[in-house]
This record gives sequence, structure tokens and C-alpha cells, in this order.
Amino acid sequence: MNKKGNSYTIELKKIEKEAFLSLKKVETKEELENFRIAYLGRKGVLNGILRKIKDFPLEEKKISGRQANNLKRQLEENLKKRVLQFEKKTEAKKIDITLPGIKPKLGHLHPITLIREEMKGIFQELGFEIITGPEIETEYYNFEALNFPKYHPARDSFDSFYLASGILLRSHTSPVQIRVMEKRKPPLRIITTGRCFRRDAIDNSHFPIFHQMEGLMVGEGIKFSHLKGILIYFLQKIFSSEIKVRFLPAYFPFTEPSAEVSISCIFCKGFGCSSCGHSGWIEILGAGMVNPKVLRKVKYDPEKFTGFAFGMGIERITMLKYKISDIRLFWENDVRFLEQF
Repeated sequence: MNKKGNSYTIELKKIEKEAFLSLKKVETKEELENFRIAYLGRKGVLNGILRKIKDFPLEEKKISGRQANNLKRQLEENLKKRVLQFEKKTEAKKIDITLPGIKPKLGHLHPITLIREEMKGIFQELGFEIITGPEIETEYYNFEALNFPKYHPARDSFDSFYLASGILLRSHTSPVQIRVMEKRKPPLRIITTGRCFRRDAIDNSHFPIFHQMEGLMVGEGIKFSHLKGILIYFLQKIFSSEIKVRFLPAYFPFTEPSAEVSISCIFCKGFGCSSCGHSGWIEILGAGMVNPKVLRKVKYDPEKFTGFAFGMGIERITMLKYKISDIRLFWENDVRFLEQF
């Protein structure tokens, strides 16, 4: 072999070393295609050498040609392997859009929220405005403005969480009514909703946090008959047009006269069962005519204006509506319970 043929043998070994090293570093399909063009393409390195070998003497042409073709075959085989590797990776990443997807879990409204919105909707139909207020209150708005004087025993039933002297978590939403009456003049027709807090012992019907809805209507000529008409309409709308509604005398400091409102038992249709204590009635809310002392506190003339107020626990309505036996279920965040609504 002459020096020329010998030099091409050395060059082929150098190309072989560089080509396999370069092939190892390839990381993308684009780089793989660039490698193919550079070494195996029509104008690539190997084809350039093969074109020069044709001018060698016969024996040298055979040796150099065989070496170049072997190198070309090896590079083509390794190139095919790398192509298959990239195709497998691409296949693994593909998403078959013809397959049914994994349905994501969708959130939905809590049962208390569902009933609260239904209750609000009924009162909005009757022209009531929805109002909210602060959960942290002063003793004045929570008690004194509502005719709960200091040291009065009626405060005992509103056992509260105090944050500082004279500051507490509200025990009912009635303070919002006082705040509204201080800022507005009659006629008023409002509904207040929100969380309330009392230091109640936890059992199946009591919890330290609960949601309340209260209503207030003040104007000229407002009578107890208006209160009865609105509450009967609401209770029959939220439960059933077949239920009966009963008003019994009661005591609340902020209303006079006052009444406890009951409905005929929705479980036994009023015949008597364990749910209603075999009385046929279930107490549902408290109501009454706004006490003149409360009207004077907000500088309303009780000789000119009268009004009524009522309040109910949203949890109680929800439990009756959905036949839930334990109030604690609302707070346990058990998905098995919540998914039923």
C-alpha cells in the first residue's frame, strides 16, 4: 500500500473514533439527523472518502473500500438503534386521546351553603335585602343595644367567647340589625346571615360554631300578622306546603311580644315520633315584635314605627331538610358524607 492509501486508513480510524463519540453525545432527534447528514449524507464525510478511493490502485482500493464500507455499515446500524430509542421515548410520552380520560374530582357546595342560599332566595323573593356584618363584636352591640343589660340573667343563654374586656365573638347575628338601624331610617326589610359562636358543649345538636339567619322588618303599621304571614310562607316554601306552623308565647329580651315557632313534624306528619318527642311538633325558630327599648336605642320613635324580628339556625334547617342526625358531621370534612349533597 502506498503512502496515500495508508493515510486514508489512518483517516478512517480517526473518523470512526470521532463518529462513535459524536453519536454517544446525541440527545435529540434533530441532533441525530444532523449526525446522519454529516457522516452518511450524500455530501457527508464517508461518501467523500469513498469517492476518493475509486482512484486508488486495485489492491489498495479493495482494502480501503472494505474499511470505509464496514465503517458506514456500523454507523448505519448504530444510527438505526438510536432512532428506535428516540421513537420509544416519544411513544411513551404520547397521550392516546381516543382513551377515556381520568375524570377529575369536582368540588361542590357544602350542605349548609346549599340551604343558606335557598333560604336567602326565598326572602329575596319577598323583598328582603341580604346584609352581613363583623364576627367580632362589642358588648354594646351584642347585648346592651338588644336590651340585655349588664348582669342580666338572659345573657347566660348566650355564653360567649371573650377576646378582651368588652370584645367578644358574636353570639348571634342580631348586632348587624342594630348597626343597620343606626345608619338607616325606616322602612327596613333585611336578612342577616353569618357565623356565630357560643361556648356550648358539643353533642349531636350543639356545636360552638354555627350559622344563623335573622330577619328584621321595621316601618309604619307593621303588625304581628305580617310576621306570621312571612314566616308561614317561608317555612312552607323551605319544607312543604303541607306542614302546619304553630306560634307559642316565649321570652326574648329584644322582642315583645315574642313567640317560639314550631312546624308539624316532617317525619311523622304530626302524629308523634321520637324525632319530635312524640309531640307532633318541632321547634324551628324564635320571633317577635321589636321591643320599643331597642327602637329607642337606635333613635327610632316607637310611637311611629313598629317592626318584627326572627332568627333561626341554618344547621337546624339543614338537618331537618336532609334528615341529618348529628351536627358534628358538618365539621368533620368526611368526603363520604359531603359527596351525598
